[in-house]
Amino acid sequence: MEFECLDIENTVGFEWDDGNISKNEKKHHLKWQLIEEVFFNAPLLILEDPKHSDTECRCFALGKTDDDSKLFIVFTKRVDKIRVISARPMNKKERLAYENYS
Repeated sequence: MEFECLDIENTVGFEWDDGNISKNEKKHHLKWQLIEEVFFNAPLLILEDPKHSDTECRCFALGKTDDDSKLFIVFTKRVDKIRVISARPMNKKERLAYENYS
């Protein structure tokens, strides 16, 4: 089954709630603006997360910010907006996969 979150071409923005904005900043020191940058920079690797996709599409993205920080982002797509669930710096395994992809 292919989920619509794999296709972010027709998104018009981001949907944030207070919990997610503060959680990512407190836990990983990532401001929401940095997280959004990843979706505008190439290369961007988006993969389906089938283990967590029972009730809605759930995907993860491997990408980089404008200052080349590499992030792992879990997100869903709600109608035409990206809703970030969590974000953190890539671990070594993710970084290697991303570098081999790009």
